[in-house]
Amino acid sequence: MQKITPHAHKNFVNAWYDTSQSGGRFERKESSFRNWITVDGAAGASGVAGFKAATNRYHLYISLACPWAHRTLLTRKLKNLDSIITISNTLPYMGPKSWRFTPDQGRLFMHKGLGVDDQDSYIEYLYELYQLVDPNYDSRATVPVLWDKQQQTIVSNESAEIVRMFNSAFNSVGANDTDLYPEHLQSQIDELNNILYPTINNGVYQAGFATTQAAYEEAVWPLFATLDQLEQRLSSQRYLFGKCLTESDCRLFPTLVRFDSIYVGHFKCGLRRLVDYPNLWAYTRDIYQLPGIAATVDIQYNKQHYYGSHPTINPSGIIPVGPVQDFMTPHHRSHL
Repeated sequence: MQKITPHAHKNFVNAWYDTSQSGGRFERKESSFRNWITVDGAAGASGVAGFKAATNRYHLYISLACPWAHRTLLTRKLKNLDSIITISNTLPYMGPKSWRFTPDQGRLFMHKGLGVDDQDSYIEYLYELYQLVDPNYDSRATVPVLWDKQQQTIVSNESAEIVRMFNSAFNSVGANDTDLYPEHLQSQIDELNNILYPTINNGVYQAGFATTQAAYEEAVWPLFATLDQLEQRLSSQRYLFGKCLTESDCRLFPTLVRFDSIYVGHFKCGLRRLVDYPNLWAYTRDIYQLPGIAATVDIQYNKQHYYGSHPTINPSGIIPVGPVQDFMTPHHRSHL
């Protein structure tokens, strides 16, 4: 296979998050590509038209370690999109040149006009995919990336919007009728998502990447306040909205499944462990045991990424052993 090197106008460095101008606070940048796949190819809520739902037209580049990518992987599984949307996974270590692929996982599907055999071309680093689309791109290269094989361009790198596309756009081309964003719950899901993102999903990162005590505590206390509230919420219902699994569960689960093995130690979120919350711990096992979900989780791979890729937090690069967690322990929540 032949490696593709884009003719970029700028050298790329996946610069680490700079907290020097934010009082030690971690601030996540907005996603850059915001097009939408729709049933008929019409324009979506943002971006341009031309991305019609179809089988084997789109490819998802992910890292199993990334919780933002994990939510798209969960939706792909729950909607039975495995045979409709192909996928590539990165190597666990993320260095200064962004996520890295093996030649097989970095394949460029149907990318024409590069002067090479389409089937034998690949990218080595994720940023190269971004610079094939935009030679001036010099922001962080993040996963997930939803790639259009037909137009050879990035559809989206915004996980929340990819989840929405996966939930509804592909129903007519083979996805199942599971609805993770049902109309009667949409306002409630949006409201809960607006709590989960800043306090839990991004909250663990704000605690872990903080470089001042004040910034750290601004993140860690709301994190556990929300976990306490969710523990009570899940005491009388199986999922966040009762018996109905929704996209809010697909947002919460990736953080919870990483919590004890990564965020407790690596991100200093050790006030309480997941296993100290009986309902949240059982809820996490419940989702883990749903058909196909366990295959989206690789705890050792995740630990290799986090503990190996963040030298500012873990300069030794030592990957801890444990904790021992059995996600297959019976959850006893089916009756809720």
